[in-house]
Amino acid sequence: MANSFASLNPQLIVSFGEMLIDFVPDVAGASLAESSAFLKAPGGAPANVACAIKKLGGNSAFIGKFGDDEFGHMLVDVLKKHGVNTDGICFDPHARTALAFVTLKRNGEREFTFYRNPSADMLLKESDLKISMIKQAKIFHYGSISLISEPCRSAHMAAMKAAGEAGVFLSYDPNVRLPLWPSPQAARDGILSIWNYADFIKVSDDEVAFLTQGDPGREDVVLSLWHQNLKLLIVTDGEKGCRYFTKDEGRLREALLFANACGAICVTKKGAIPALPTRSDALGLIKSKAMPLLTKTCMLFSSLAALVSILVFLLYKPK
Repeated sequence: MANSFASLNPQLIVSFGEMLIDFVPDVAGASLAESSAFLKAPGGAPANVACAIKKLGGNSAFIGKFGDDEFGHMLVDVLKKHGVNTDGICFDPHARTALAFVTLKRNGEREFTFYRNPSADMLLKESDLKISMIKQAKIFHYGSISLISEPCRSAHMAAMKAAGEAGVFLSYDPNVRLPLWPSPQAARDGILSIWNYADFIKVSDDEVAFLTQGDPGREDVVLSLWHQNLKLLIVTDGEKGCRYFTKDEGRLREALLFANACGAICVTKKGAIPALPTRSDALGLIKSKAMPLLTKTCMLFSSLAALVSILVFLLYKPK
């Protein structure tokens, strides 16, 4: 196992979309109203992926727009500190960097209250894109929040088109955040509007239920989301681990064990990016006495872990 991850291919993975400041209550289980203090943490699913890739020894870049404010420059500094390429980032002097207050409920689930009306990431234009970077990537990764409003939606579509025409793999994490959409149906339609373009998709069981209006525990319901161009579909099931669907399993089970180790480490700490493990952290957990427990329960499979498995699947798939 250790030899499998000894050296990552330097091929570039570009993440596109939002990065924001998460304010998390300093006491787990407290509501926003009950909390007397908050911990400030960088967040945003596409940015989390970019940082995770670098911490695991890969090569990543982030494309997005920030407010020309202290939070925006702080977030870019976080990316730089983690070694993420920031050449595709721009600043908007007329809009603020997005903020979110995140409630950690007693069952471990999160609830979000967003401040972004509009935030700078929503104002990214097609002319802001660094198309040359996108075309040089091996994987172009994105979510659905950038589809909610213009001009960012058009920029998102243009970036996907450029990546697809250049033969870049498309990786999609819908990352459903209903409070940001005009309505649940608008969210469902928007998320599914680009579904059939993706090569890799990570979706949670709750998101399967939302998108299909069916039981996410049923395989036929999950497979209704499969499309002919898809290479890998991962469904995360919280504490139960994950399910995966692919035409070619190859070494995917090994990759997912590694990814589960990453997820198990992530959920022991507060803040998405500060909790990201290194490759040695994950391999250490796999080799430890916790290995039987990890294998039996799959621990808590985070979105980060799912994207790690996609990365590993692509870069280590059998020849």
